[in-house]
Amino acid sequence: MHPFSYTRVSDTREAIDAGRRGGRYIAGGTTLVDLMRETVERPETLVDITGLPLGEITATERGGLRIGALVTMSEAAAHAKVRALYPVVSEALELSASAQLRNMATIGGNIMQRTRCTYFRDVTADCNKRDPGSGCAALHGVNRTHAILGTSDACVATHPSDVAVAFAALEARVHLLGPDGTRQIPFADFLVRPGSTPHREQALHKGELITAVEIPALPRPLGSGYLKVRDRQSYEFALTSAAVALHVRGGVIREAKVAAGGVGTVPWKLPAVERHLVGERPSGALWSAAAAKAADGARPLQHNRFKVELLKRTVERQLRVVGGTE
Repeated sequence: MHPFSYTRVSDTREAIDAGRRGGRYIAGGTTLVDLMRETVERPETLVDITGLPLGEITATERGGLRIGALVTMSEAAAHAKVRALYPVVSEALELSASAQLRNMATIGGNIMQRTRCTYFRDVTADCNKRDPGSGCAALHGVNRTHAILGTSDACVATHPSDVAVAFAALEARVHLLGPDGTRQIPFADFLVRPGSTPHREQALHKGELITAVEIPALPRPLGSGYLKVRDRQSYEFALTSAAVALHVRGGVIREAKVAAGGVGTVPWKLPAVERHLVGERPSGALWSAAAAKAADGARPLQHNRFKVELLKRTVERQLRVVGGTE
């Protein structure tokens, strides 16, 4: 590990000033410390933000929920309003990492976490995300767990977060505070597809700090849930996953929110699936037809072609569960 300086801040102004000077924010440290230990990340200054007042979950005026950036994963998963209003968020969190890590890791840190691609974490391997312009070893290497959606010739790494998939499905917004004040951006725009600049992973300005993730109010009744398919049941990242939320009234699907994880370079919203569902009556045939569109635009590699069919099956399975036909 390379030498670094450490500072602890007590208010957001101090934090933003330190971030503007190049400091890296740290809270639970469950990702950044690992990357520093492996010399993938070499920050000169760490800014400890655990003392900031960003650890609450509150209802919004319009009936949504605002989850503070420093709320831990375990706190968010156990919160009564999260469980009641958006079970897809609780389920995604409970299927993430281990209990010990969930007790430490924060919501803000979780959506900021970097890929688990083994080539990214191996400093001897070519990786455009870690070393721009060096190449992508995963393209012609072992790429079984890599992305089939949103890829480019520069990068095929997946985003590892589970709860980010739920946030993408629910069309959450990320609240930011920076040198130029506050702003909000849709979750779909917060995480950036690799294109030719895979080292740029979030749409953050220098020194900006995540203060909260806000889930909008959605029509009720709303059924939702998260399904994760992985190689083993304990502490493993997704091969595929599906976050589904359905508003069914009068026997007709009035609104559908669907996103996939484990298959995209970012949490992957599935608008073609959503469009196929809205206005229809729940049925087995409907779930199959909608799920068939889940892999539209996929570009599988040599070792991950199985993900195309697995994604369709995962989405169909979760549609059936949330839709109440299974």
